[in-house]
Amino acid sequence: MRIDRNTGLVLEGGGMRGVFTSGVLDAFMKHGLYFHYVVAVSAGACNGVSYMSRQIRRARIANIDMLGYFGYIGLKNLVTQGSIFDRQLLYDDFPNKLVPFDWDTYVNTGDEFEVVTTNCKTGRTEYLSEYKNPQRLNDIIMASSAIPYVTSMVDVDGTPMLDGGIVDSIPVLHSIERGHDFNVVISTRNLGFRLKEHDIKVPPVVYDDYPRLRVALSHRVEAYNDQLEMIERMERWGEIVVIRPERPMEVGRVERDLEKLERLYEEGFQLGERFCGNLEI
Repeated sequence: MRIDRNTGLVLEGGGMRGVFTSGVLDAFMKHGLYFHYVVAVSAGACNGVSYMSRQIRRARIANIDMLGYFGYIGLKNLVTQGSIFDRQLLYDDFPNKLVPFDWDTYVNTGDEFEVVTTNCKTGRTEYLSEYKNPQRLNDIIMASSAIPYVTSMVDVDGTPMLDGGIVDSIPVLHSIERGHDFNVVISTRNLGFRLKEHDIKVPPVVYDDYPRLRVALSHRVEAYNDQLEMIERMERWGEIVVIRPERPMEVGRVERDLEKLERLYEEGFQLGERFCGNLEI
């Protein structure tokens, strides 16, 4: 397998399952493997931005070390900050003080990083980039990670945004549209996984001012399962390579068990190492 400038990297979200992605990306950085185009969703964006700034283990610190020290997931945050995650810690203290984001490296690599968000007014995806304003980049990533129902909307350029995974959880088709005929996808689901619940129509009392968002949320299960089917089909046809967990998934979207998170991170790192070992030089 050979990776060139036209190969895209697609990062799925999944909340705390994203520790798998951070492990894979740390292995990539260890081996000096950098893609020149990355499109990422939700937790994939949170992990991917540290990859774009070449900061190995930074995402792991955020996902595991800081969770153990600060315990930043909880209902208290929902009451005080409008999110089940501590936004003050994750999107202010962490990037600006605790483990500062290397903005200069991020900008100067010349690589492209797109983040998927859902426009709450239109119910459609937006694919956003930022290379001039660190705060806007931070806002875009926070919006992409804003899980519906348990996090409030994030204002980006005057538009309310939520989790990009509502509509496009695995944006491989967008990468192809951008000219990347071959893609590597990092998924946070095991092979063959499908959501078993059924879509239900979101009632008007929920997001009452955003009818198109309600429509998108009402088709969320079907859309996600269709995307999982699509990437498995593309994988069989040799159009993409998928790196995904091989062990049974034991980490939930808002997982707080550090041992489970550590095991999933290590699995991601090992699979990332295997991938790098199979590349042609």
